Amino acid sequence: MPKDNGATARRKARVRRSLKARAYGKPRLSVFRSSKQIYCQIIDDAAGTTLASASSLEKVSRDSLKTGATVEAATAVGKLIAERASAAGVKEVVFDRGAYMYHGRVKALAESAREGGLTF
Repeated sequence: MPKDNGATARRKARVRRSLKARAYGKPRLSVFRSSKQIYCQIIDDAAGTTLASASSLEKVSRDSLKTGATVEAATAVGKLIAERASAAGVKEVVFDRGAYMYHGRVKALAESAREGGLTF
């Protein structure tokens, strides 16, 4: 378990604060990236509910991928979240990258979600 020295928490809070300022009531696409998997959810902060979620742990993803820690896995999860968002009636979201840089797996997830029909 990595030790959080506070810098990660501050960075995450800074990103969330800026998102809240420009969200205008849109749901938030939140990403969590571990060393072995990648997870994302679409959250309605006003109601406090999760509208859709996807991860590299799901059977759909696990069967076709060797590991959940690759750009290919992130791309598959991005497509999956876009399908589930459209099924839930969500077209526009704000992208919450958390404390992660917009690079690598996080970027691959975002771009494949955009290709799948989500707007942000």
